Amino acid sequence: MVKTKGLYHLHLHVADLDRSLRFYTQVFGMKELFRDGPSMVFLQTPGSNDLLTLNGDADQARKAGVSAGVDHFGFDLAEGQGLEDAIAEVEKHGGKLLRRSGPTGRQYAYLHDPDGYTIEL
Repeated sequence: MVKTKGLYHLHLHVADLDRSLRFYTQVFGMKELFRDGPSMVFLQTPGSNDLLTLNGDADQARKAGVSAGVDHFGFDLAEGQGLEDAIAEVEKHGGKLLRRSGPTGRQYAYLHDPDGYTIEL
């Protein structure tokens, strides 16, 4: 068994780096940590150890939104954050609601980011 501290980061190819940077900072409050060259930005949710890399390399833009077998990734909503408000915020910034849970049981929603990656809330 390989011992780890947990999942380290997620790396996404994006078609428009500025658009994706706005989406993840404005919708999820992620903060830019640093850049690696002109086309790669590393983001982190304040108070967490997660890391999201946005790769806007024009040579890789065709890969944006292509899942290659990965179905989705999820954000765990903070206590007090309503699902309806979260969905509205995602849609306001260019995301799209795909489907949501029924009225009973655990509440969740699946949405697309501007590149078409599926996010679960």
